[in-house]
Amino acid sequence: MFLVVFRNRKRADIDAAAYSRDADAMERLAAEQPGYLSFKSYTAEDGEVIALSEWADEDAALAWRRVAHHAEIQGKGRAEYYESYTLFAGTPTRIHHFQRDET
Repeated sequence: MFLVVFRNRKRADIDAAAYSRDADAMERLAAEQPGYLSFKSYTAEDGEVIALSEWADEDAALAWRRVAHHAEIQGKGRAEYYESYTLFAGTPTRIHHFQRDET
């Protein structure tokens, strides 16, 4: 598994409807890519967003980065949507899992 964590803050003056359309389109496009496993996004009370995508391996995540329409929307994000962002990517060094058994 390869994880990509996209931590961001959006600009106060963004076109929220346009952002939503682009985000939905990117989520659908990512789900069509080989090696895609999942995507979830969480918004904190202060407006910061954490978006987490899981990929089968680093090659799959890198291939997604190079998809032309994704690259186009990334540029639009820097120009129009984001105040700031940080991207973390890598293979977890440790994974712990717990699941309660239903009895």
